[in-house]
Amino acid sequence: MRHIGAYFELAGLDLARTQREIMAQVVASAIVAICALFAVFLSCLGIIAYTWNTPYRLAAIAWMAGGFIVVAIAAAAVRTLGNTRDPSTSFVR
Repeated sequence: MRHIGAYFELAGLDLARTQREIMAQVVASAIVAICALFAVFLSCLGIIAYTWNTPYRLAAIAWMAGGFIVVAIAAAAVRTLGNTRDPSTSFVR
């Protein structure tokens, strides 16, 4: 009976460690996403500032807006296509 209790205790420890590792990965991924968002935002501001006193200011803003629209459409397409796959063919690692 002690062995069964020890196995349950080991399983609990493994689950707790796995949960900590997953949370650390989620936090790290969130930090990377936030930093990338700020980098893109500041790059856009830099482009606007660089072209502010030129006749290309509106073109630069329009090109950036168009780029974001293309990225948004591509992300929506990938998400839609990802939801239509057969779940039995995907592997979770």
